[in-house]
Amino acid sequence: METLEMSKSERRRLEVLCQVRSKKLTLRKGSELLGIGYRQMKRVWSRYQAEGDGGLVHRLRGRKSNRQGDARLRKRVLARYVKQYGDYGPTLAAECLAEEGVVVPVQTLRRWLLAEGLWSRQRQRKQHRRRRARKEHFGELAQMDGSHHDWFEGRRAWAVLMVLIDDATGRIYARFFEEETLAAALTMFRDYALKYGFPQALYVDRAGIYRSDREPTSAEILAEKEPQTQFGRAMETLQVRLILAGSPQAKGRVERMNSTLQDRLVKALRRQRISDLAAANKYLEEEFLEPFNRKFGKAPAQAADLHRVVTGELDLPRVLAVQEERVVQNDWTVRWNNAFLQLPRSSGLQPGQRVTVCAQLDGRVRLFSGDRELEYGTTRTEPRPQRRRVQPRGVPTKSIQGLKPAKTHPWRGRGQPSSPTPIDAAIGVGVDCSAPVAALPALRNPPPPRYVKRNPKGTFLMV
Repeated sequence: METLEMSKSERRRLEVLCQVRSKKLTLRKGSELLGIGYRQMKRVWSRYQAEGDGGLVHRLRGRKSNRQGDARLRKRVLARYVKQYGDYGPTLAAECLAEEGVVVPVQTLRRWLLAEGLWSRQRQRKQHRRRRARKEHFGELAQMDGSHHDWFEGRRAWAVLMVLIDDATGRIYARFFEEETLAAALTMFRDYALKYGFPQALYVDRAGIYRSDREPTSAEILAEKEPQTQFGRAMETLQVRLILAGSPQAKGRVERMNSTLQDRLVKALRRQRISDLAAANKYLEEEFLEPFNRKFGKAPAQAADLHRVVTGELDLPRVLAVQEERVVQNDWTVRWNNAFLQLPRSSGLQPGQRVTVCAQLDGRVRLFSGDRELEYGTTRTEPRPQRRRVQPRGVPTKSIQGLKPAKTHPWRGRGQPSSPTPIDAAIGVGVDCSAPVAALPALRNPPPPRYVKRNPKGTFLMV
């Protein structure tokens, strides 16, 4: 039996072509789902019919690309660009290099400059937009948003209703959370996937949960990838296309649904006298959502359901978790949340190697080296430094007003006669002698010496 190694995109093509073969999808709809042209879809379909699953494997796998550029030419062109054409655009720089006898395609030069960080894409004119029609299949596109509102009309604090609506049918799934956080978004998507399956695409806003503001790393620049959040990384792993809306109107279907729910659901919770999140979520699941979907849902234009089934082979809790890389320290520990995770000798890792820490939604922490899960010992926390005691508010501070310095305090010695100096002792001041005391003050405090300082601009008498 032949074993085929396929990438994620090739497995994605296999899923779509299987539905085309069973006549659930047309070639044109399959080309839209795969993001390729209709003519290319026909070529892929012909190769799949002729060669089976192996026809979807890329022909150049394991071979050197025929279009790979000369590394020496690239180094020479980039050095020349930095030295002479640092403020030129790719098009003008390519023309000037061609005049010097170095011919480089404009797109090739643009890719080189972007990879080295020497050029950034310029802002383009805004694209003309028009009203978008509904998708044709159930599960082809879902929109998700959080609505922060006084859902319980003062019976408790404000809460967030996370709403996920199917674009083709208008069916919704909703749950209450305290805040619109990463854990809330991951929990919402997990519950929806376990009930309906994975949608083909997910439309969200540009909140910090879904959009990353950090600068891309060098590896991301070379791969031409945008920085990802934890939610974006999970969607890429699950092969769910994440679409960031440019405006609230772009995901108007879920925005209008939020307005509807802020009217109908608020009154329904008032009638049921519900004032806590647990009871509200139970009411949504058991009584509210199904009648609401039957009343306001629509039949899709095409009957095929494009949701992908959640298989048992998929470690869904690991994917829908916070994943971060950590370095194994010299004592074979991994630092996580002010704790040390001790790796056993049987782990086979060495200090300096990297492992992935997965903090799941259920609170469990797991360690992975690649796809291999690691065991670790009990955690030991690092003692926190003692904080300085702060005077509590409302307690009057102690005042030093009215306190007298001690008799030995240095301030008490000011203005009092000190011990006699050697000169005073030599002339008998301050010791037993027959000299009258009245003549002594002139000797004890002699006037400072008077001297003349000569200056080119004149002579001054300094005192």
